[in-house]
Amino acid sequence: MHLDINSERFEITAEGFTVELLPKEFALFQFLYRNVGRTFTREQLLDKVWPLEYPVERTVDDHIYRLRKKLKPIHGLEIRTIRGLGYSLVLPVPHPAEGVIPTLADPELHETMRALFSKYQLYGQGRSMLTLARQQDVLGYQLDPFYSEYIQFVQGDLDWLLNKSEAPLRDRLFYLLVFFCLTKSPEQTLPVCERVLALKLLPPPYHREMEILTILDVYTLAGKPNKALERVSFSYRVIAELKYDSFIPQITIAEMLAHVVAGSPEPQIAKLADAVENGMLNEKPFLREIGSYRVVKGLWLQRKGESTEAEKQLDEGLTVLERSGFVPLRLHSLYRIVNVFAMFPPPLALQQKYLELYNLELDRIGVTRLSAGLDAVIREQLA
Repeated sequence: MHLDINSERFEITAEGFTVELLPKEFALFQFLYRNVGRTFTREQLLDKVWPLEYPVERTVDDHIYRLRKKLKPIHGLEIRTIRGLGYSLVLPVPHPAEGVIPTLADPELHETMRALFSKYQLYGQGRSMLTLARQQDVLGYQLDPFYSEYIQFVQGDLDWLLNKSEAPLRDRLFYLLVFFCLTKSPEQTLPVCERVLALKLLPPPYHREMEILTILDVYTLAGKPNKALERVSFSYRVIAELKYDSFIPQITIAEMLAHVVAGSPEPQIAKLADAVENGMLNEKPFLREIGSYRVVKGLWLQRKGESTEAEKQLDEGLTVLERSGFVPLRLHSLYRIVNVFAMFPPPLALQQKYLELYNLELDRIGVTRLSAGLDAVIREQLA
């Protein structure tokens, strides 16, 4: 089908039918048409179509709604909502005789794409995963169901995970628990995590992650670092048995944090820091571990009273995590900072700085609006 786009009269003509658009509707359509098949978030569309203006995200939704109504008579021309990712313009699918995208039915390509997502996940490159997910139509593949859910977690879309996902709750429960744990006091989250493990509410891979990694920080930040350190040997044993080598840096960082909170001897903490910084991160320079380590190192330095260098490390770590695109990981590090500082207060200005950053992150995720629904889901599962 041929589209005739008249930029002077803001008109689109196809199959003898002409659609008249308002200037901003036309600008939005033209941008999507020039990037047909690509997915754009509301923020990206605001930046490209409303530069130097100050509209809100609702502006995009309203224009998309009106565009869809006006374009409806042109069969096959569609602005598609890619769940949790944004909007994408789709042109009419050609008749089989004109050729279709053969890669959509290629299992080898789909396996290759899944392996690529897995590699980005390993390296902690959330932005890379999001970029790849938004190119499904252009690259001719369909996103693996697991990564369809995981992508929402990576970008911190709590609303989608809580209210809009078609996946069973059991498949989303771990992600929801992570957000629950990062938005409540450690004293509140500890009994919840212990009960979840006791009831075995999570699918096996998530259950294992919680019992060997997630629970360590919960004990530490709840003021029970020795309990976390007792459990570390179990974590390393499970890793060795199941060959979960990718967990080693994260567990070592969690162990280091437990020693910091416990006030362990300096040489003991320094040994762990050296193992991570000069060993693990040289071999596996994953953004997730680099950012997390910098934050824990900053907390260690602050515990020693070195506030200036501590703040530098904390900021470097948070910057790396912001660059990674993994929203929950940055929230996790801010949660670590806020709760360690509550136990061992630094200079007031430093404490307030990171508390404000933590609250800003909660607002960005929409926790205030969604907390009641999140609490209700967790309570229901534990009943």
